Amino acid sequence: MDATAIVFLAVGGVGVLVLLVALLGGEMADLGHPDADGPFSLPAIAAFVGGVGFGGAAASALLPALPGVVTVLLCLLVGVVVALPLAAGAVKLASSLRGMATTPTLTSGDVLGAQGVVVSAVPAGGFGEVRLSLHGQQLKYAARSEVPLPTGTPVYVVDTPSPTSVEVVSTAPDESGGSTP
Repeated sequence: MDATAIVFLAVGGVGVLVLLVALLGGEMADLGHPDADGPFSLPAIAAFVGGVGFGGAAASALLPALPGVVTVLLCLLVGVVVALPLAAGAVKLASSLRGMATTPTLTSGDVLGAQGVVVSAVPAGGFGEVRLSLHGQQLKYAARSEVPLPTGTPVYVVDTPSPTSVEVVSTAPDESGGSTP
């Protein structure tokens, strides 16, 4: 392996090292400007440096024997051609990750009116457990009811006395054809 390839491999290694440091400790060490985006963001710079290094090393291995300066310039040119799409991809990926939509944290207001089923019998005035479906998630809550509710009873949340408990009423039809209160 010639000295040109070794130098370009070292440059590529620096790019990988910068990317690892940015991913693992960038926020703690305040690496880069927090508002930097686009081509001057740390991931874009790391991808560019790594692309120049590894692209140049690959070119060095594939090029025929040429005078030293010509080899270095051709390797540098190939490295930049490889690095530009990598840096653009890093910018696009980082932007997509920053703009990714997330669901908000559930509040007691989200639980009111939710429907579910009793999973542990609820004694009158005591606590049992219900499974509620909220925003596509199945969540278990401690549940209280004025009347006893056996396992499997469909329920409706009417109050949230605490963040981990709910007051429920049965939605199962009673014997007269209606629903229980």
